[in-house]
Amino acid sequence: MNCSELSARLDDELATAAYADLDASANGLQVGPETQQVDHVAFAVDAAVETIDRASDAGADVLVTHHGISWGGFERVTGKQYRRIAALLDDDIALYVSHLPLDGHQEFGNAAGVADVLDLGNRSPFGELGGEYIGQRGDATDPYTVDALAERLEANLDTGGQDIQVLDFGPAQIRDVAIVTGSGVDWLDEAVEKDVDALVTGEGKGKAYHEAREAGIHVFLAGHYATETFGVQALQELVGEWGVDTTYIDHPTGL
Repeated sequence: MNCSELSARLDDELATAAYADLDASANGLQVGPETQQVDHVAFAVDAAVETIDRASDAGADVLVTHHGISWGGFERVTGKQYRRIAALLDDDIALYVSHLPLDGHQEFGNAAGVADVLDLGNRSPFGELGGEYIGQRGDATDPYTVDALAERLEANLDTGGQDIQVLDFGPAQIRDVAIVTGSGVDWLDEAVEKDVDALVTGEGKGKAYHEAREAGIHVFLAGHYATETFGVQALQELVGEWGVDTTYIDHPTGL
């Protein structure tokens, strides 16, 4: 398999083209020759010098990440862009990126992974964006209390030792849960409109406090990184089934 074949298979699985006009990220193969042979693929949440160097140490030909290095293109390859691109080129490592497609995929996506942790049933797409979705919604098998849901997240998410923050303004029993990982608090209005009990996301904004309080809904802030490890790990399992060696690079930020 070469880079072009790997990229095409991932693009097909993730419906990358559907998000082309919605995502600032340049999803797909961002760096690397299409003809490069792929025997080993590394996976990480972020494309940074640290994760690129560790992919090199692992002998990877390709690094697959959720957060890439091109957000609307480059005017100049300087600073952090130069450092990251140089790290890739120095060791002949290609970079494949999936941002919003990997957030919203209903099987391999980040929100789907959080829904698995919470054992949610009756799932449906959530987090509408331009006709596509970047999250998931489901029902708790047994209702959660606020403490129990927070403890479940803390036990299963790579938070870097940070506590789960909770805006505790919803019902005593949590049954209906919406999830948009990363910076997903902007979908609080949709969660309120759909009358869910809690929104689980990564990081918050100041306005969310009063909006959640006035609407009577819980908001769980579990960390941007912590909520977005699931997608790349699911892709690692998928690519491993294609007969390619894989490595997962964990580098929690606590944010």
